[in-house]
Amino acid sequence: MGILEVKDVGKRFGGLQALGDVNLSVKENSVHAIIGPNGAGKSTLLNCLVGKLIPDTGSVMFDGQSVLGRTPHEINQMGISRVFQTPEIFGDLTVLENMMIPCFAKRDGAFRMRAIEDMMREKDIVEKAESMLKDMNMADKHHMHAASMSRGDKRRLEIGMCLAQEPRLLLLDEPTAGMARADTNNTIDLLKQISDERDITIAIIEHDMHVVFSLAQRITVLAQGTPLVEDDPENIKGHPKVREAYLGETA
Repeated sequence: MGILEVKDVGKRFGGLQALGDVNLSVKENSVHAIIGPNGAGKSTLLNCLVGKLIPDTGSVMFDGQSVLGRTPHEINQMGISRVFQTPEIFGDLTVLENMMIPCFAKRDGAFRMRAIEDMMREKDIVEKAESMLKDMNMADKHHMHAASMSRGDKRRLEIGMCLAQEPRLLLLDEPTAGMARADTNNTIDLLKQISDERDITIAIIEHDMHVVFSLAQRITVLAQGTPLVEDDPENIKGHPKVREAYLGETA
């Protein structure tokens, strides 16, 4: 069994079948990509994994525990963190102040805000935040206002903020969307480093096949809410069902 097990998950929105009998197993400490054309159900599936949506049918288990019926906060406390398509950071705070928030929340055991001035008095919080920024290769940016950074640096900061919560599963929703190629390649390098150096599982939704094939050890292909293929990357590229889903080609 994988650390994440999705079994027979279905979700409808009125007359639209967004997901139908989706089965997915994500192996612990692996990088697993979920790909598919627009409208394939990728984001709907991700929202079911983090508590934003409740499936109509099926089960979602993380490390042997059901995530269904839990709030996003409760799922986060279980050890699942999510990176959104648009970086979720506090633009009016500095990079260091942004990083201090999850560091404090993790130590305090509850995700509640404290005044930045109060956090700055907590030596261990400041030290942990500075250490995380160093790990993210952002130590030289800690006094910058987050809003002034490039999209790639904002994404790097957001990933670091997720890691500060010490998750076991990191979910990334189109992490390189809207990036220049240099920032995309830097993000690929960062995620490779995280996968190699940390005890963490990564599941990624991504349209950029360069990103997918650079990172993934296993790939699930969705089309119209249903899994078409799950296989190793070398077997996915030329698979006839994948060509048909993406290109309209038949074998």
